[in-house]
Amino acid sequence: MLRRCKSVVGRLRHVKLSSTRSLSTSQCLHDYTAVNEPIRDYLPGSTDRERLEKRLSYFSNTCSDVPIVIGDDVYTTSDVRHQVMPFDHQKKLAKFSYADKALIQKAIDVAVKAQRDWERQSYEKRADVFLRAAKLMQEEYRMDLMATTMLGQAKTIIQAEIDSTCELIDFLNFNVMFGHEATKYQPISLGSITNTLSYRGMEGFWASVTPFNFTAIGGNLSSAPAIAGNTVLWKPSDTAVLSNYTVFKIFREAGLPPGVINFVPADGPVFGGAVTSSPHLAGVNFTGSVETFETLWKSISANLPNFRSFPRMIGECGGKNYHLVHPSADLDSVVNGTIMSAFEFGGQKCSACSRLFLPQSCAQEVIDRLVAIQEEIKVGSPLLVENYLSAVIDDKAFARIKGYIDHARSSESCEILAGGGYDDSKGYFIQPTIILCKDPNDKLLTEEIFGPVLSIYVYDEKEVADLLTRIDSNTRYGLTGSIYAKDSEVVDSWKDFLRFSAGNMYINDKSTGSVVGQQPFGGARKSGTNDKAGGPHYLLKFMSPLAIKTNSATLGDWRYKYMTEK
Repeated sequence: MLRRCKSVVGRLRHVKLSSTRSLSTSQCLHDYTAVNEPIRDYLPGSTDRERLEKRLSYFSNTCSDVPIVIGDDVYTTSDVRHQVMPFDHQKKLAKFSYADKALIQKAIDVAVKAQRDWERQSYEKRADVFLRAAKLMQEEYRMDLMATTMLGQAKTIIQAEIDSTCELIDFLNFNVMFGHEATKYQPISLGSITNTLSYRGMEGFWASVTPFNFTAIGGNLSSAPAIAGNTVLWKPSDTAVLSNYTVFKIFREAGLPPGVINFVPADGPVFGGAVTSSPHLAGVNFTGSVETFETLWKSISANLPNFRSFPRMIGECGGKNYHLVHPSADLDSVVNGTIMSAFEFGGQKCSACSRLFLPQSCAQEVIDRLVAIQEEIKVGSPLLVENYLSAVIDDKAFARIKGYIDHARSSESCEILAGGGYDDSKGYFIQPTIILCKDPNDKLLTEEIFGPVLSIYVYDEKEVADLLTRIDSNTRYGLTGSIYAKDSEVVDSWKDFLRFSAGNMYINDKSTGSVVGQQPFGGARKSGTNDKAGGPHYLLKFMSPLAIKTNSATLGDWRYKYMTEK
């Protein structure tokens, strides 16, 4: 049963492009330089902390309605779902409903219709919308983004801050700058010939399929195509629907016209089937599992004869990320960096360290220190500042991670050194777990777990060549990796050997924490298409340039000169 609600304009302070003062003009955009958003402290008694606590209280005691938004209309269906708090899964945070196939088709029709007018807006006008959105996120709605991310995705204050505000704001500001820089190039013109390049959007619509683990990814995957002149169907994750809807509302308040980004919660296979069967699909911008991305790719391949254009595929699919330690490494950096990378946000970052390779000479010292810190780490509600991490996202994640811990417990080649506990009676809590693996081919060292589980392998320093080969080939992923060594020759050698094992490599630093504009992010192999979100070339993926040659001279003859020789 479909129910059409009142226009979304009534819910948002929607500002039309033509009626608002721009934050930037065409003139000053030429001089615009993005800077990274500073990370705030939220210290006790601070204004930021007080504002955050008020919004946490509001959202904690409210089950927010999240509609389907297509153009300027909002809808609900009878297929009702709820987003719960992972750390207190009896508490409903948001109520939403799935769009059915007919509604998804309506969203496609609206997006295709809106694309032509939106694409014809100047780059500066499109950019202004998202610069305004970034400004709204910096102050007015910062705490809404923080609160909905903390409660809905079980992020601590710092993890919500670096994600839902800083990184999201950076994506918007830097994408505007990078897009402007990328479109500056114009081809050579000689004599009577004038050559120009018009950086168009793409015909049709983009489908953005976004994950639970970063609110910023939801905002980026939906907005980047729009900045470039495209229209979008945004399918948010069920377990991040409230924070993502908050982002969407900010886009609309900033002046985004109806139909440019359509907010379409839906069942994954239903959404995927609808968009990949549409002849107007321009591309898929995706973050999620390998299996889902492969399914979308296969569906597109099966429908190739039906598309107006060949759809583009952008995907980021996770990793099996490593910390590789040399005897010359600074062990303080190894220990602290590994704890942070493996256990912050419960290991649910695509870049999280899940395998640690230690040389025999310092393995015991590192292990002892890791275990000692693990015993200090507190797990619980993200609303309590003493907790380093909270629950994993849902029951499916809990069951999957529990399965790997149970495997370690029953395997003769594995030893649980710390943690190993789990309890889903109130929230989906899993202790940070450290496991020693004697078999380098154990699935704990080869398969993505996506949870707070760190697997350690101790290597013989005389067999480094074999170890490097295993690190490079024992897993299907190639996302992030860290090399810890003070010996510069070792760094150069290992970095060269492992150059295809990661899309983001870190030297004497942890494998997480890429910053927009500083470490463009993405991996290859089955980690994705390595299009480097947060980098200078990303927006070009969403453009379809038009080259135009203009000749001001008269073409006086059809023959070439040599043809007239006597």
